[in-house]
Amino acid sequence: DVTVVGDGLEALEYIQGQPPDLVVLDIVMPRMNGYEVCRRIKSDPITQNVPVVMCSSKGEEFDRYWGMKQGADAYIAKPFQPTELVGTVKQLLRG
Repeated sequence: DVTVVGDGLEALEYIQGQPPDLVVLDIVMPRMNGYEVCRRIKSDPITQNVPVVMCSSKGEEFDRYWGMKQGADAYIAKPFQPTELVGTVKQLLRG
């Protein structure tokens, strides 16, 4: 199942209430950016082991570094091939 939410705060509330198998986050989101959502996921003992994939148009090396520093398990820069996202998700779920 895939659940889509409208903003970062809604994402965090959903994740904390019902931890998913994996989270795909954009960085630029209303109410709370993806970096903050990722930090909070990884600092919560209930959700800290949920894999996080950051998927963003922010493709500079610093953006990738900062995403991983926040606790992301993978960072994919847009535009990307769907197979890249699928492969990353499969790898993390096998993890």
